[in-house]
Amino acid sequence: MSVILVFLLVIAGFAGWWLSHQRLMTKPWLEQGVAEDFVPFDRSGLPTAKIGLGVFLAVVGCLFALFTSAYFMRMALSDWQPLPMPRLLWLNTGMLVLSSIALQCASVAARKRQMDTVKLGLAAAGLTAIAFLVGQLMAWRDLTADGYFLASNPANSFFYLITGMHGLHIVGGLVGLGRTTAGAWNGARPERLRLSVELCAMYWHFLLFVWLAIFALLAGWAGTFIDICRQLLT
Repeated sequence: MSVILVFLLVIAGFAGWWLSHQRLMTKPWLEQGVAEDFVPFDRSGLPTAKIGLGVFLAVVGCLFALFTSAYFMRMALSDWQPLPMPRLLWLNTGMLVLSSIALQCASVAARKRQMDTVKLGLAAAGLTAIAFLVGQLMAWRDLTADGYFLASNPANSFFYLITGMHGLHIVGGLVGLGRTTAGAWNGARPERLRLSVELCAMYWHFLLFVWLAIFALLAGWAGTFIDICRQLLT
């Protein structure tokens, strides 16, 4: 239970940081520009799409928190045999970091209406994200070649389950990123393109945060962190 609490506290902190950067005090009726360029806002001044994505990410965060809690509870049993963490995961982590950075650059460029930089950032984000997925599949292949199969041990099952779920969310993100990239090349309206890029960046930053937590979990670092948090909470 404490694992879920710690994870949710981190998610809440991430959400608070995100909300503080979302122009909650803006006054859209004072903005300059063409009326069709503006996206719908709710009464708080925050785009409805961002609120919807924020709720979705909160649900995804709870899902991974439950997986993490189950991981810690299951590893306490005697039949748990941790598998070696593939070195390739370090390179994959670097690819996902680069993908998140590229989308952040594209988001900044979209605010400044620098379309060439937006296109470059979106393309770089997509390519590095695909490289991350290919790397994950190669890590799975190396593990199975060494005899670490899905049903061989509970630790193996959790590894494939957690990394597979994260990979599926990356695939879903690539669908949205592909649509955003197509809009950038087809001359989408600047304000709508800006919102779409910001949504992709928000999603990618969240998946990077989740992956870093998964990486720490698989590397065995999360146990020490949880022990420290338990001591602070008691």
